Amino acid sequence: MTRTAERRPVTKPAAHPVPAPPPAGGRRRRRLADQARAYAFLLGGLLCFALFSWYPAVRAVVIAFQKYTPGSSPEWVGTANFTRVLHDPEFSAAWRNTVTFTALALLIGFAIPFLLALVLNELRHAKAFFRVVVYLPVMIPPVVSALLWKWFYDPGTGLANETLRFLHLPTSNWSNGTGTALVSLVIVATWANTGGTVLIYLAALQSIPGELYEAAELDGANLLQRVRHVTVPQTRFVILMLMLLQVIATMQVFTEPFVITGGGPENATVTVLYLIYKYAFLYNDFGGACALSVMLLVLLGAISAGYLRLTRSEGDA
Repeated sequence: MTRTAERRPVTKPAAHPVPAPPPAGGRRRRRLADQARAYAFLLGGLLCFALFSWYPAVRAVVIAFQKYTPGSSPEWVGTANFTRVLHDPEFSAAWRNTVTFTALALLIGFAIPFLLALVLNELRHAKAFFRVVVYLPVMIPPVVSALLWKWFYDPGTGLANETLRFLHLPTSNWSNGTGTALVSLVIVATWANTGGTVLIYLAALQSIPGELYEAAELDGANLLQRVRHVTVPQTRFVILMLMLLQVIATMQVFTEPFVITGGGPENATVTVLYLIYKYAFLYNDFGGACALSVMLLVLLGAISAGYLRLTRSEGDA
């Protein structure tokens, strides 16, 4: 006679109690603590901006309405500084040269980085090497770069004219000629700043899905059609932003005319920023320098606001 095994009741493990959600006040305090910690980390950067960017900008606006020279107490003169600057013979030449420089920089220096990025994006070998070669001018200090180009442009023994003589071609005055000086500076600025722009374009190009190019090729699109209908629309935002940044940067050109030409010959390369330098450190007229700075600030602010509004309205359409 077999004995049946006694069945033991199966006991289920006790369920862990679900913790009650923290009270709303605790969550709020934790969130405030996290925000306070984040702002504490940002405090150093905010102080640097306030001390070295915001305070000088506000101070410059105040000095623009004062007669201010080092060692003397400032005196409020209203808009006299603006009136004096507007009647300066160099004022119109500086603005004309600055606008011309900006237009030439957009014409010469805006298409070249995009084309270089397209070429680098199509390379299959030695991509890293050519990226370094393109970016190398950016790593050279601006003053050193300007000094190298000053020697390169020397009409006597400079490498530019020596090369032209070797090729039996007519030489040029380059930065010493009134008709060629500004174009020579545009070439210098383009060479020095192309590398960074190329890398930004290259990153934008590599983010374009390959399926779009494959679809365009299946539809029979050639290289130019793929660039026009795929590349440009996909990188439109980057192109527009870099165009705005280039306008702002070229309107503030200073290093090239200061180091290479000194504003000459015959004020052919005097820019607004170089004229601000002359007012402040050669004429000892800080009120006039700040008045010019305010004019440039207002113009660049208006250009930026109008440009962003135009591009936003086009994007919404």
